[in-house]
Amino acid sequence: MANVAKKVSWSGRGEAEEERRRREELRVEAAYAEGSEHNERSPLLNGGPGDSDTSARETPHRSLFNIGHLSTVDLGEDSQEMETDHMLSDLEEIPHNEKLLSLKYESLDYDNTENQLFMEEERRINHATFRTVEIQRWVICGCIGILTGLIACFINIVVEQLAGVKYWLVKENIDKFTDTGGLSFSLLLWATLNSSFVVIGSIIVAYIEPVAAGSGIPQIKCFLNGVKIPHVVRLKTLVVKVCGVIFSVVGGLAVGKEGPMIHSGAVVAAGISQGRSTSLKRDFKIFEYFRRDTEKRDFVSAGAAAGVSAAFGAPVGGVLFSLEEGASFWNQLLTWRIFFASMISTFTLNFILSIYNQKPGDLSNPGLINFGRFGSEENAYNIFEIPIFICMGAIGGILGAIFNQLNYWLTIFRIRYLHRRFLQVIEATLLAAVTATVSFILIYYSTDCKPLRGTALEYPLQLFCNDGEYNSMASAFFTTPERSVRSLFHDPAGSFNPLTLGLFTIVYFFLACWTYGLTVSAGVFIPALLIGAAWGRLIGILLSSIRGGVAWADPGKYALMGAAAQLGGIVRMTLSLTVIMVEATSNVTYGFPIMLVLMTAKIVGDYFIEGLYDIHIQLQSVPFLHWEAPVTSHSLTSREVMSAPVTCLKRMEKVGVVVDTLSDTSSNHNGFPVVESNAPSRLCGLILRSQLIVLLKHKVFVERANLSQAHKRLKLKDFRDAYPRFPPIQSIHVSQDERDCLMDLTEFMNPSPYTVPQVASLTRVFKLFRALGLRHLVVVDNQNKVVGMVTRKDLARYRIGKEGLEELSLAQT
Repeated sequence: MANVAKKVSWSGRGEAEEERRRREELRVEAAYAEGSEHNERSPLLNGGPGDSDTSARETPHRSLFNIGHLSTVDLGEDSQEMETDHMLSDLEEIPHNEKLLSLKYESLDYDNTENQLFMEEERRINHATFRTVEIQRWVICGCIGILTGLIACFINIVVEQLAGVKYWLVKENIDKFTDTGGLSFSLLLWATLNSSFVVIGSIIVAYIEPVAAGSGIPQIKCFLNGVKIPHVVRLKTLVVKVCGVIFSVVGGLAVGKEGPMIHSGAVVAAGISQGRSTSLKRDFKIFEYFRRDTEKRDFVSAGAAAGVSAAFGAPVGGVLFSLEEGASFWNQLLTWRIFFASMISTFTLNFILSIYNQKPGDLSNPGLINFGRFGSEENAYNIFEIPIFICMGAIGGILGAIFNQLNYWLTIFRIRYLHRRFLQVIEATLLAAVTATVSFILIYYSTDCKPLRGTALEYPLQLFCNDGEYNSMASAFFTTPERSVRSLFHDPAGSFNPLTLGLFTIVYFFLACWTYGLTVSAGVFIPALLIGAAWGRLIGILLSSIRGGVAWADPGKYALMGAAAQLGGIVRMTLSLTVIMVEATSNVTYGFPIMLVLMTAKIVGDYFIEGLYDIHIQLQSVPFLHWEAPVTSHSLTSREVMSAPVTCLKRMEKVGVVVDTLSDTSSNHNGFPVVESNAPSRLCGLILRSQLIVLLKHKVFVERANLSQAHKRLKLKDFRDAYPRFPPIQSIHVSQDERDCLMDLTEFMNPSPYTVPQVASLTRVFKLFRALGLRHLVVVDNQNKVVGMVTRKDLARYRIGKEGLEELSLAQT
């Protein structure tokens, strides 16, 4: 473990403290080198060399096994987020090793700490108070829906206005120079405008909030899975996300604005539910009961669903998306509230856009993208077309696997060579210019001219076509991606010739593949739909020509199936995507063929490579827990996978011991088993680092309580006020006299932590850990003595590889 790979993080902060980062990297590498001399146990681990002079007791470990014993490296403070941010490297090449699991990611506390303070508060909640809390939950979900809908409206209107100005300028310029032969100036203008918008969008992402890059769906999946991704649900992230996606879409990149809406909705939910803004340092003194990870997780699920609903006008699809792709822990009571937030979101968007379009009350714009209605007779499908749809699903799975594999290689290249922020901005700017150039060249050399159809096209380019005709290639490239999708779905037969669709599919496929992963805010939903719609319509045209133009081979119908196949082949969604497509088309008739297409695309694609979101989660070495344990892991037991020895605290502990334990930089543990003072190693509870820090901050010492009868008793509100950015231990001053005082942990520890015996199988431990959303699982022997601790990283490092069950190495990447 001496060779520790360093990679660009979702929350990478940059180059401001270069020397400090390098010193930290050298320290970590030296620590790992030292750890490798001790059976490869790093000093970051419990019981490693770095723990040798700590004051806390450590339970003996009798295991004969030597399988990677890692600690609960879960920090929990904002300063530790900054510490994580300093791990970027400024070397020319960053070595990448996908066999690593990062120790820098913290876990979230999705299990309530049922200590005395919590139980006393729960007992005080009567029926009226409970109803008030439930009403507040509904109010919050309603506010989430309204704000998410308003954000979607803002993005849609600004993109439409800016894109309209851009395309009008370029169109006027092209029309002006078509006859005079100065079209090179038109190309220069188009490329300059695109690059100008994209460079702004890339700069604000790279230099202000890097976690706002991409669609944000992998990060939200990790958050709902129980992994804390720094800065992922902050107000600054939301602002950068919204502005970044506007500039990316207007800049003409092969991106969509629908994916980032899911991240935006999640940030809105996380902010509203807490009743305050830590970024603005404003506390509105409301919703204080929900200031914990468990409650925040539920509301973030509602925000993600509201984002899907606003993007596609699919409230049911939004609920299913949260269930399938997002929420790792589901509550039946939560379903109705999430559906409520989704409905409010799509209604708000619909209502505001009806006013914007000067048609108040005309609720015909349920989402950012409107597929239009597939209700005509020529759109109906026959039973003998189902095998054709299944074959299209297989094609979508293969193309999706190729897309994901190419993007995987490209992402590794970016991790190794494009880790500097200015290089990331240059790449985005270059791609914007390349996109404009390639589009212009294809339009320039296209001879596919079609007669104008009234006002069907917003920016028709005539170029070298005859009067009354337009360039068909331009109708795909010279507009926003959403309009291109709708055009491929609903333009009449004969609007595109096969060569135009073939060239567009190939070019846009590679442009979209290059674009995903750039340092810009962008989604992959619309590019995938557009690619699939193009080759799907091409199949429809070919079938029509083979059968002599029969009525059943409608190109729009096959464009829809191709779009579903391509999107399913890339992201590997089934249930939610089926419902989203059905709701977006307003025709339940297509439910069955769409489901078959998506299932086939997923089965075929999974045979080659994972889905795009899972690939990017894996590339960031995130300890993500899937639904089930690896299928061949039954032979492993908790004694083999646990972290040991474990740093424990006594029920009555000296303040100095607590401070030294928390200050130990070589072992940033987040959970500590509490043992009996007269029976060392016998478990009596579990206490968290964040709780100990609050106790130290408020000087909750036994001696102070005895001296002052009027000593203020700590309440649960004091812990919630400190959440989620608990102060670092370095900021808490403890005098030498106070170090000799005692802390009584009885009232604050969780007296009933979840435990498992040493012989429990990994599969059983995984199910318990995953289903309950645990952060720590204590391993005890027959006498209830602590022998180890199981954390998320102990479980996530086992996965199925090409040669069966494999174990990932652990590194502070």
